[in-house]
Amino acid sequence: MVTTKVTSDARVGGPETAQPELLSVEDVATLLRCSPRHIYRLADRGHMPRPVKLGALVRWSRRSVLEWVYDGCRPRRSVKAVPSHD
Repeated sequence: MVTTKVTSDARVGGPETAQPELLSVEDVATLLRCSPRHIYRLADRGHMPRPVKLGALVRWSRRSVLEWVYDGCRPRRSVKAVPSHD
């Protein structure tokens, strides 16, 4: 008799291992079919989800990027106007 052990470990061939949770700028650019520089511009202007900073690394949550795309790529935060001193 052969028995199979069922495990909930995400490292063992489940769908969770097919795609990383955190994406590099290159991964996001590939996903959106644009350049990494454009991703940085969108992020700097608040037009896409904020990245997660891990020391010197910058990563985006796969879930937040996909939700942003499914939501129509609406700006995530507004840039406050700087008052003029005229």
